[in-house]
Amino acid sequence: MLVRQTALTLARRGTRTLATTAIRSHTPLTETCSSPHFFDAVHKGTIPSFRLLGPDGVLVKDAEEEWVQRAKGEDGEKLKRMLEVMTMLPILDQILYSSQRQGRISFYMTGYGEEGTVVGSAAAWENDDEVFAQYREVGVLIWRDYPLSSLMAQVFSTASDIATKGRQMPVHYGSREHHFHTISSPLGTQLPQAAGAAYALKRTPGRENSCVVCYAGEGATSEGDFHAGLNMASVLGGPLVYVVRNNGFAISTPVSQQYAGDSIAARGPGYGIETVRVDGNDPLAVYLACKEARRKAVEGQKPVLVEAMTYRVGHHSTSDDSSAYRSLSAVESVKKLDSPIHRLRRYLESLSPALWSAEHDAKIKDESKRAILREFSKAEKEKKPQLAEMFGDVFAPVQGEEGQRYGGLERPQYEQKAELKRLIEKWGETQTWKKELEKFAGGKEAVAKW
Repeated sequence: MLVRQTALTLARRGTRTLATTAIRSHTPLTETCSSPHFFDAVHKGTIPSFRLLGPDGVLVKDAEEEWVQRAKGEDGEKLKRMLEVMTMLPILDQILYSSQRQGRISFYMTGYGEEGTVVGSAAAWENDDEVFAQYREVGVLIWRDYPLSSLMAQVFSTASDIATKGRQMPVHYGSREHHFHTISSPLGTQLPQAAGAAYALKRTPGRENSCVVCYAGEGATSEGDFHAGLNMASVLGGPLVYVVRNNGFAISTPVSQQYAGDSIAARGPGYGIETVRVDGNDPLAVYLACKEARRKAVEGQKPVLVEAMTYRVGHHSTSDDSSAYRSLSAVESVKKLDSPIHRLRRYLESLSPALWSAEHDAKIKDESKRAILREFSKAEKEKKPQLAEMFGDVFAPVQGEEGQRYGGLERPQYEQKAELKRLIEKWGETQTWKKELEKFAGGKEAVAKW
């Protein structure tokens, strides 16, 4: 009875038991007109893309003085490290992409051409910001000093893969220590998850200055989760920056077949979300735009949408041949004329004193290649986790009599594990099975102890 009376009292006062954003009045008739007003845009003309550096790495002539001064006021060492990480990424991609073609790993996705968007944005976040990525954001992890040994452990599914214990496909990274939530294969799942995480941060004492960052490609915005996520974020509130990498293709589907409106940025205002479009191949502009977006998100405890216009130079993945749906000449043209790495390098070389040189460039490339190959070689030789790992961490351990009967597993899991053991006992000494079992820690002997 007391609970009911309290609920009625709160209802009469118009208050809420769960705090979200400020209560908004539903007043669609605040403005009226005497004739039907049809519209298909929220901005006159095409939404402009914020740019500071042209393809030649020189500050554009019409750049606003405020943002030129902001750029000049940035820490040169930070910009230098941005280029170092960007320079490393294509080397990492080349080695791992080639290894997949050689049958040494099962799958890979490159980030060729999108280094400016990924690293430029990564530099704008704080290291304890919660990141929900798609699958081309390994540069965020490397920016946060994620060990190459952990990266290779994930790609090769070794016993050292702490985050996913060898159960995930390559490039599905995750690291609790680096506030990087494990990547999922299905498109768009991270979008509403990020909205929920932002709401959680909003309600967590001690995390007032933290932010959630969510990455997605423009193809993922065709999923219903995009709209659900943005609507949740706008209503519930919480510090959140959505970064959409518009790279021109959703696998083989060009943007012309994905949407008819003014790309992704046009959708933000429909959800009441502040939005900015930026030249994704200009790392300096991406960095400053994301830094400002984060400030708005944290201070306003609200979502902000950033659309980065870039181009996917590589294939979608090792399962794709992009020459089937676009010309090689178009790709080569972008590589030569609009490289984000070239832009930032030329800019740093032009500063006084110069922050980049041919010698430093060669040094970074050599050191990166050596470090990558060293950890690659170690991971390739390491055993995979014990086969028993595939049955763990799915359900909470079963307790009581049933738990004792089924070894702490749910009955279906127990039965699957028993069937696997039976098959290994039957076929484990055959040449094919024996060769595969040797790849796992403990091998057949560990299975015999189940």
